Amino acid sequence: MTHYERRLPHWDLVGHAVFVTFRLHGSLPASRVFPPERLTSGKAFVAIDRILDKAASGPLYLRMPEIAALIVASLHDGEQRFHRYQMHSFAVMPNHVHLLVTPQVVATRWLGPLKGFTAHEANRMLGLTGQPFWQDESYDHLVRSDAELERIREYIESNPVKAGLVAAPESWQWSSAHNGEGAA
Repeated sequence: MTHYERRLPHWDLVGHAVFVTFRLHGSLPASRVFPPERLTSGKAFVAIDRILDKAASGPLYLRMPEIAALIVASLHDGEQRFHRYQMHSFAVMPNHVHLLVTPQVVATRWLGPLKGFTAHEANRMLGLTGQPFWQDESYDHLVRSDAELERIREYIESNPVKAGLVAAPESWQWSSAHNGEGAA
């Protein structure tokens, strides 16, 4: 297992389930306010996720069906074509992506290529070549048990409902809950 830190701590473990969230560059408002008390990493994640879910401004490129479809196809390619991970669940939100996978290779060989390819293609589609697309750093959390894996899967697939985008998880086209894709 590899551990490294940038702004956030990261754990890179092949063959062990991990929950990853990555977001569009510039998707958090500069004026965001956090409570004065020090938050645990889990509570800080939830606070940021709520800000992202409520965003009405900033980049929302993942709302565009052609960009969301690119992300979903790339997620599936990472599992089925390149065999980089086993995907348990995902949700492509308007400005961020939640992903629950068991990596078969280190993160630099699955997450880096996933973000790099989708950034290049999305920027090409948007006519923004050379612009940052994804925020450099992603949030990741090692899953500690089968119960936690199920709780996180439910969190991911319910995120579009909690964000007010749809009434039921299976109604969100850009999620593993749509058409029962999350059964893995």
